[in-house]
Amino acid sequence: MPRKTDQRALQETALRHFLEVAQTGSVTAAAERLHVAPSAVSRSIARLEEALDTLLFERRARGMHLNSAGELLAVHARRAWQDIERVVAEIGSLRGLRSGNVRLASTEGLAAEFLPQLIAGFQRHYPGIRFMLEVCQQADIPRLLRHGDMDIGLTFGTSSERDIQVERRHAAPILAVVSPDHPLANRRQLALAQLAGHALALPPPSSTLRQLFDISCTRQGLSHDAALLCNRLDPAIAFAAAGGGVALCGELAIRSRLQSGAVVGIALRDREMNERHFEVQTLAGRTLPSACRAFLNHLNDLLQQEP
Repeated sequence: MPRKTDQRALQETALRHFLEVAQTGSVTAAAERLHVAPSAVSRSIARLEEALDTLLFERRARGMHLNSAGELLAVHARRAWQDIERVVAEIGSLRGLRSGNVRLASTEGLAAEFLPQLIAGFQRHYPGIRFMLEVCQQADIPRLLRHGDMDIGLTFGTSSERDIQVERRHAAPILAVVSPDHPLANRRQLALAQLAGHALALPPPSSTLRQLFDISCTRQGLSHDAALLCNRLDPAIAFAAAGGGVALCGELAIRSRLQSGAVVGIALRDREMNERHFEVQTLAGRTLPSACRAFLNHLNDLLQQEP
């Protein structure tokens, strides 16, 4: 236990410095982000370690890494910051939802079109709410939520995650996407086997969409070569829209393009192509600020609408 006279070492500034070093792995980098001198950050870390009578970091040639004690303190510090942010937001909400911050982590497909439109619609009602959007890999989203770096994750879930609450789960079947004048454009439904002989735009094997596609092809003994292999959604959809062939995508990611007639989405009847789900995730046990909760309500309202 830290001495009573040392409790001030656990104050806001020291914890903020500690968290920045934990995130960046460097006193210098943390100081740059905080706009303070590196010596101030070093003193904060030293005071914390003295107060707790233990080291918090492993000092390595390539930077500073949290040890077991540091990991425990980081969990406490992140939760403390989240509580502070929530209380500040709740006080502000007494005057109405006029200000606040919503931090979103999203996979690339949802970030290209769906989320910007969703945020714009929300801000028409609450113009004082500010957003931060980080586009990342699916596997990174639970980590960002656990560490308190993000408030809400939007992803395509494949399995349950420790400490992660699924706020909303929405069916996200995979469609075959083609140009309006493509030979398959008038079909209401297709099987993957019927895509043989058509050029395909496919994502890399790391994506959940590609994994489901590969599983279905393996189960059926199908073989498909990609005419375009791309780790971004927009080029694949543009390829299909230009008449280059068939792309694979969920409806949410290209809803406005489907509605405008720029592309046509055709349902796939293969079992695996209908097993994907869009998930809205938060940290389990955390009470979200009012702005985040209002945004979740706005998202739920939109998902309940018919496309």
